[in-house]
Amino acid sequence: MPSGVRSGKELLWIVGLGVGAGCLGVGAAVALDPVPSTLTDFFLQGSQPLSLTDPLQPVTDNCAVCHGNDQGVASLPYNRWHASMMAQSARDPIFHACLTIANQDAAFAGDLCLRCHTPGGWIEGRSTPTDGSMLAGADFEGVSCSVCHRMVDPVYVEGVSPAEDQQVLADLEVGSNGVPINPHTANYVLDPLDRRRGPLDLDADWPGGFFWHQWLYSPLHSESRMCATCHDVSNPMYVRQPNGTYALGDLDAPHPTQDKYDQFPVERTYSEWSASLFADGPVDLDGRFGGNRGESVSSCQDCHMPTTSGTACVPFLGPPERNDIPVHNFNGANSWVLRAVRALYPDAETGLSDQSVTDALARNEQMLNLAGDLEVTRSGGTLNVRIVNFTGHKLPTGYHEGRRMWVNVQFLNGNGDIIAERGAYDPATATLNAADTKVYEAKMGVDAAVSALTGIPEGESFHFAVNNVIEFDNRIPPMGFTHAGFAAVQAAPVGYTYADGQYWDDTEFAIPAGSRSAVVCTYHQTTSKEYITFLRDANTTNNKGQVAYDLWQQFGMSAPVRMDYETILIPCAADFNGSGAVTSADITSFLSAWFADLANGTLYADFNASGYTTSSDITAFLNAWFAALAGGC
Repeated sequence: MPSGVRSGKELLWIVGLGVGAGCLGVGAAVALDPVPSTLTDFFLQGSQPLSLTDPLQPVTDNCAVCHGNDQGVASLPYNRWHASMMAQSARDPIFHACLTIANQDAAFAGDLCLRCHTPGGWIEGRSTPTDGSMLAGADFEGVSCSVCHRMVDPVYVEGVSPAEDQQVLADLEVGSNGVPINPHTANYVLDPLDRRRGPLDLDADWPGGFFWHQWLYSPLHSESRMCATCHDVSNPMYVRQPNGTYALGDLDAPHPTQDKYDQFPVERTYSEWSASLFADGPVDLDGRFGGNRGESVSSCQDCHMPTTSGTACVPFLGPPERNDIPVHNFNGANSWVLRAVRALYPDAETGLSDQSVTDALARNEQMLNLAGDLEVTRSGGTLNVRIVNFTGHKLPTGYHEGRRMWVNVQFLNGNGDIIAERGAYDPATATLNAADTKVYEAKMGVDAAVSALTGIPEGESFHFAVNNVIEFDNRIPPMGFTHAGFAAVQAAPVGYTYADGQYWDDTEFAIPAGSRSAVVCTYHQTTSKEYITFLRDANTTNNKGQVAYDLWQQFGMSAPVRMDYETILIPCAADFNGSGAVTSADITSFLSAWFADLANGTLYADFNASGYTTSSDITAFLNAWFAALAGGC
């Protein structure tokens, strides 16, 4: 679909959304100085544009014919793929808004974005100009069937890899392309010929042998390394320095080593997994993530593509029944963008429907529900909230800009009325009170050198294409975490501490006087108000930021998803030591905590929940204690 046609459609859709030209608001943005980079600065080894002999096949006109139907059968790959963010990655309005600012911040930086979000358009030479204006037709099918199933393992293993791969890799060594050192940032190797790879041995179980198209058995397609191709993201414009910082490399030149661990780490989901217990083999999670693989999981596919029983293509072709077909769910944490895609593009183009979007978002919500567990305990006047991470990566992980997870606590009195709340979120304004709770997130930024070059203020920034500093990262690590292991893959916590082996985190809250119960929830938000406002206001090029902002408003301002919740009863507040009875020992316990607070700066005796431990807390506690003796607790 040519850019000009798409823009015309978008104009109609935008008007339908009530966004006129006078509402673009781009005049409020301040143009910054872009880094004078070139396409060469973003060169990555692997297959290059216009290197295919056979073109990629369009999904709707080809793959869906045999691998989908209108009955929603889970084993048919198209039925679930089309309602995933993989399929809609090139239509995602947040992506397009971010793409615009990336190009504003560094010339040609959009190439880095397009090779992941529209690999078909990139490999077939329509990624320049890097604003995506040359994308057409099937380019908008995102991470398509052909892209994944023509992917070649860059590490050739004799007797394991398809024999044909040896020549594909040898051809890459001709000239300056090269075979990727390690997988990241869509530095894929694609078979120039239409030989479709996958994890099933089709000849072994297809009566008379498989003849519908060329195919090759590929162990890579069952391994997490394949997912690393796009789920580790690095910025090759930066070179890691001996002191661990990142500086701009020579411009108009490829990264000198091509090693992702010598580049700035934008995302490290795969690397987090690689340094976790899950990379060592199956971990028994009691079947938490479903599928036919059993109680244990190890690879990305085990959780995000659980297996099912059925056929992988439509029955009239005579396929065998299998019990190990990977369901192409690709469940993640995106809670609203599929609805925005439907508002921008017709269903005939996307394959989406009310039901498929509703079902997909429900699966994503379930994935968030399964990601971690809450454990809530009480000790005296303190409530402890523990979040346990059951994923194979950080919680949360992946694209960090605008994404966050937090703890919400509501303290209730005996009548069930809320008397205090921590981590309150106002759905009317999409505003989170982060000051009195813990928010799990990663924050990037720019250093003084990049600030001087671009005009972006030093410190935290959403300008992901030029960010070169990890300012903060307190996301919860997975099982098997070690600081050394995560530091080696550029994923260590920053501004926060986890002990080796820790895959949980605790947050303590002072219990206000009069509390008889507490409702504790964890929430995840895909797109924060701060981030979507940035995408709108920082755009000096087009209306993509305004389009994304208006869709965000239209579809509930990325309403937080409740991941888990627990209710705990709180005995009489005057029973400070939790013995079950109000006695003089509670006074002793309270005063001990009060003096400890003064010495250590803690808030265990902040009885009135003022945020400070003062003499007024003694008064409040004694009032409650005498009231309890009189039967008023």
